[in-house]
Formats: sequence, structure tokens, C-alpha cells
Amino acid sequence: MDVSGHFAQTYAEARAKFLASCEAAGIDVEAHVHPMLGRDGETLAMDVALDGSRDARRLLLITSACHGVEGFCGSGIQNALLHDARWRQQASSAAVAVLYIHGLNPYGFSWWRRVTQENVDLNRNFHDFTQPLPSNPAYDEIAPLLVPTTWPPSPEANARVTALIEARGIEAVQAATSSGQYDHPEGLFYGGRNPTWSNQTLRQVLRDHGRRCDKLGWIDLHTGLGPSGHGERIFACRDDAAALARARAWWGPEVTSIYDGSSTSALLTGMMWLAAYDECPQAEYTGIALEYGTLPILDVINALRGDQWLENHPEAPAPLHRFIKQQLRDAFYTDDDAWKQRVVEQGVEAARQAVSGLRGSP
Repeated sequence: MDVSGHFAQTYAEARAKFLASCEAAGIDVEAHVHPMLGRDGETLAMDVALDGSRDARRLLLITSACHGVEGFCGSGIQNALLHDARWRQQASSAAVAVLYIHGLNPYGFSWWRRVTQENVDLNRNFHDFTQPLPSNPAYDEIAPLLVPTTWPPSPEANARVTALIEARGIEAVQAATSSGQYDHPEGLFYGGRNPTWSNQTLRQVLRDHGRRCDKLGWIDLHTGLGPSGHGERIFACRDDAAALARARAWWGPEVTSIYDGSSTSALLTGMMWLAAYDECPQAEYTGIALEYGTLPILDVINALRGDQWLENHPEAPAPLHRFIKQQLRDAFYTDDDAWKQRVVEQGVEAARQAVSGLRGSP
């Protein structure tokens, strides 16, 4: 199958393709309109489309753009699924309703940022903000190195980063950088001090659509970690042995976990998927993040560093602005037909496996 036509070059194009895919499939879309406009003045929205009965006892969520710019990949996979008649028939025959949520973070999607308009990493933002927030002293220590005062960084700053990685190892630096922090609002992987618009809107969607099911599955589409084009299936539930066993029964023994160190992802705080327990407490929940590799991890981190520097320095000259933005998108979306083919094939496979799991087959 030729899947390249399901992908887009801008958020506006991606949204138009998603709406057209839903219309072609005869599925209504509810648009939760964002309070801000997009990069090209377009409307931003978290678009929600239910393929199946509102009263279905088995519900599968397929979501994109938790991390904004990663939506270029996720949106293409969602469109491919909506055009896949065999897949839709499989879900229908299994009495599984599929809830597509397109553009969880439409602001980041449009503006080619990983974060929300508040500079918040949505997948670090799901906390009880009436309680003390986690500390991250390892991030505090290296914050000035991660987002330096000049970009590109000076030779001295680069030497200090290299020395840090050599002394502590890339895994330790990745964990310190990406696990989530709540004290540097102009830094990387900032989890915020309040629920974002995307947090509040997603919770409402989960309440509206997820409180009638007995079993809830979730595939959240991500990019940026691992070998190029490979979709790592990362366990996306609480640290619960029974849920992990279900996830591996559904998606295979290769499902990794941040809790036991088998994942390319660090152990995170404030994860979005935990909202399933809050908003759909009646359901048995099983989920994964399907994480597709793009570039080597240092290239991805450097792209994020540059983008954060740019956000902190809007006076940057236009050529540098364009270079940093393209570098960021390249870190989270490989605009190559072979890569797109691979990610769609794995996305369809994971969706089919989720339906089988929800139906109760081995």
C-alpha cells in the first residue's frame, strides 16, 4: 500500500486530511477548539472521532501529537487506519469502538514545538497540583548546560556537555534531562505548575467517551527514541504486574517498561496515560506508547536544546530560526516514504493486536 498521501507538511494540512478521512468513513468529528491560533493563523483543535457505538463495552484510543511536532507521524498513521476497511471491519466485528484523538497538543503541532503554548511537556503535566511536585536535582545541576546563553553553543559549552556524558554516561544524562522537571519554566521537559489546556480537554474527552466501557485500550503515537523506523512498544500504565502481563499478551513479549529499565525512555513523572485511571475508573486499562525512532539520541536532544534556546530568544535572526525549526522537525519526523511505510505497517499491526486483546483472544 502507498501510505505517503496520508501524511502532511503542516498542521493545517494534517487536520484537513484527518477531517476528510473521517468524512469518507462516515464518522462525525467533535472539535475542541484551542484558545490560540496556529503558525499560519489557522484554527487549532483537539479533534475527536468515534468509530463505533458510544455504549461499546470495549474501547480503543488511538492518539497523536501529545508532543506537538510528533503529530506529523501520528496523524499519518491515524489517517491510514481510517482508510483501512479491513481494520475497521475487524474492530466492528469484535464490538470494539475506536476513539481517534487527533492533535492532543495542536499548538505544538502547528508551531513545530514538542511542548504546549505554556512550554509544558504534556506527558509530564498529569499531577495533582494541590500536592508537592517532584524535584529533579539532577536536572537542576545541568540546566545551564542544556540551554546555554548562545546558539550554537560555544566550544567551551560543548566541551562541558561532552565531559558530562563521558563522566556519567548518556543514559544518566538522558534520565536527568527527560524525566520531568518543575522548577525551570524556560527549560526542557518542564511539567508545569497547573494543568494545561490539553490536559483539561483530554480529561473531558475521557469522561465523555470512556465511562461506559469495561475494557479500555490505548495506543499513543510518539517519535524520537530508538532506531530509525522501529516502533518500540512501551508499557503505558501504572507499575502493575497484571497490566504489564496483559500488554505483553496483546502486543508481544517485546513490550518494554520504564519501570524495569528495559525501555529506551527514562522513568517519567506526570505521565498523561495515568489520566485513564482518574477519568475511567470502572475500566480495566491497558496501554502502550508506540515510539518510533528517527535520529540518534544526541541529535534529538540537541534539536530540543536549540528549539528551547530559540523560544527563549525570539530576536534570533530569521535564517537561524528556520534552521533550528527544521532541525527540530527532522528530529521527530522522517519525511521519507520508506520510513512512513514502516511506521504505518507497525501502527496497523499494533491496532489489530489491541482489538484482539480487547476481544479477549490469546
